[in-house]
Amino acid sequence: MLLVDDLLLGPFRGLLWVVEKINEAAQEELANEADAITEELRQLYMMLETGRITEAEFDAQERRLLDRLESIRARAEESDSDDEADEDDDDNRGSEDEEEDGEA
Repeated sequence: MLLVDDLLLGPFRGLLWVVEKINEAAQEELANEADAITEELRQLYMMLETGRITEAEFDAQERRLLDRLESIRARAEESDSDDEADEDDDDNRGSEDEEEDGEA
């Protein structure tokens, strides 16, 4: 029976692996985008300090960058909470399976 189960579940496990890899790549891209925005903010502060931009220009650009950074962090937190919920579901399923095995 175990061999049949492995053959039937193989494609689903492969699909799950692909989805996990896509999720990891998306998370990495978000982290890189956050780093790029942080670097832009540093450059913006330097431009203000050296007088290359006005206070009004600085405020407008800073607000835009901070809004982008906030949305990235919100998406990351949402993704993390979804991952934790999935792990909790997996843990619950595992304990249910163990209980069923004990009853059989």
